[in-house]
Amino acid sequence: MCDACTISTTAPAPAGRPRPRRSRAGRLGRALAGALALAYALTLGGCGGGETAKTTGYADRVLVKKSQRKLQLLKNGKVLKEYRIALGDNPFGHKIQEGDERTPVGDYVLDWRNPRSNYHKALHVSYPNEQDQRVAQALGVSPGGMIMVHGLPNYVTSPVVRAEYQRRDWTNGCIAVNDHEIDEIWRLVRDGTPIRIQE
Repeated sequence: MCDACTISTTAPAPAGRPRPRRSRAGRLGRALAGALALAYALTLGGCGGGETAKTTGYADRVLVKKSQRKLQLLKNGKVLKEYRIALGDNPFGHKIQEGDERTPVGDYVLDWRNPRSNYHKALHVSYPNEQDQRVAQALGVSPGGMIMVHGLPNYVTSPVVRAEYQRRDWTNGCIAVNDHEIDEIWRLVRDGTPIRIQE
């Protein structure tokens, strides 16, 4: 049972202290209010995923527009959700090699996820693909890897410092959003969803 469907109960009075008496009308009024709140939660709020997942379903594609700093969740060609993103420290151009701090450009898949990431959840981008590997091999370099869509660093707890992360590109080539946004993306994007990253 999800948190939204759990009915809270009043804790028992401590031993030796009588529970205060309430009028019958007051008890009925509170019971009616509780029943209405529960009915609202079950019919409108949904259970097991929330209203967004229930009404929109899962995204069937993810689109990243690097130059606009946008990540969009799409379904049947329509935008379900849009987020502002941060990119690598060297945001322009396609990733060529490990350590260049660029976010790749191309068609990939969000193929697995890490709930215990150092960056508040992370979805893995299937970079490098075969073409990326061929280019890197021709140049005699490593293409790098472990490109993720993730939240903010778990080890940064200061609200002032965390706010700074939202104002600039700061990753090593990953795509970063706020923590509440990666929570939402996590719910709406399944493993195996294609992601296109464009300039």
